[in-house]
Amino acid sequence: MATPLTKRYGESVTTYFSASPLNRVSFLRENYTFLSAALTHPTTRFILLDKFNPALTTGTNELFTVAYTDVADAIGNPFSKSEEETVAEWDSSKTVPVLVFLGIDESADGVSFNGYSGRAYFSLDVTPADINPSASVTALAEKVTTAGAYFHTIYHNYVLSFAEAAVYAMARSYTDWNRRNPFCAGCGSKTMSVNGGAKRVCPPTDGGVEKPGSCPSRGVVTNISFPRSDPTIIVAVVNSTGDKLLLGRNKRFPPQFYSCLAGFCEPAESIEEAVRREVWEESGVKLGKVAIYASQPWPFPASLMIGAIAEALPEGEKIHLEHDPELGDAQWFEFDVIRKALDIAELNSAVLDLTDKPTEAQIKLPPSKAIAHNLIRAVVYDNAHLPKI
Repeated sequence: MATPLTKRYGESVTTYFSASPLNRVSFLRENYTFLSAALTHPTTRFILLDKFNPALTTGTNELFTVAYTDVADAIGNPFSKSEEETVAEWDSSKTVPVLVFLGIDESADGVSFNGYSGRAYFSLDVTPADINPSASVTALAEKVTTAGAYFHTIYHNYVLSFAEAAVYAMARSYTDWNRRNPFCAGCGSKTMSVNGGAKRVCPPTDGGVEKPGSCPSRGVVTNISFPRSDPTIIVAVVNSTGDKLLLGRNKRFPPQFYSCLAGFCEPAESIEEAVRREVWEESGVKLGKVAIYASQPWPFPASLMIGAIAEALPEGEKIHLEHDPELGDAQWFEFDVIRKALDIAELNSAVLDLTDKPTEAQIKLPPSKAIAHNLIRAVVYDNAHLPKI
């Protein structure tokens, strides 16, 4: 039975890299008693990342996981003491791999704490460190190969299920953020990971020695660094008569490949403003109505893709690329051309085809697991470009 909201706006859209099956229980990340119990529980599983690529099982292409007994030599138990004690004893000379608590699967047996229970999941970065890589970490990376698994690049080949892709997206984003932020923005000294990999702090001491100088933010909440998500718009633009769609081709793409226009939101800018600005800057097309359709986490490294559908103004449909040199081409395509390209992209739904191979369609489009594909399909098949508000 359709609800008033679905009647008005259509069915909900679940995008790839979203809808994780795990309960993040983020309020328990600062409880090291819980994290210690979750870490060492025999049912807990660890996802391994090498250069941000996940280990997958050969044949099934599922996330390859290991138990705590497999990783204990590499990580010990960083949650065996309270966070305060851990910060006070921190020594930056001791290289440790990035460990991230991802959440619990409440449908499976596992750790039980204060009324919450389920199988805990962590991710562990086994990429060899730049300096003095740990032999135990290196052994973990080798264990993947000997176990018949492999590290897979997800960026252009979406082989994971929706659920596992969402778990991987969280693991990759947090791991990347931890590796990108080894120093304090306030004083320049080294930072440490706390809260199960979800925060970083600037400790007052390092190896038992007080740090030289003073951190301008230490002692207040700004001393804590949180992961960031960069809001990014992506938009399917319909012409004023509703029978053509504007698509662009990045200069790095092969001639046949086209997609929706996209770009980062800027400070003090609404999503609608960002859509209008980006489309005008890249294509010269001026927009009227902008409707937000769906969103998609994009963990490369940490964008939140905000999908919109917009309508061009009748007097603003002329394309010119003189503002921004990013696009190699932009064109208005009739819906029939796009439908044929969508059907071909659907057949190869997991792979972003950026090759120069010819196709039966006039153009190539993103695969069905990309939000761009869903935006385009919503317009040319569902006539969703202007929800009635």
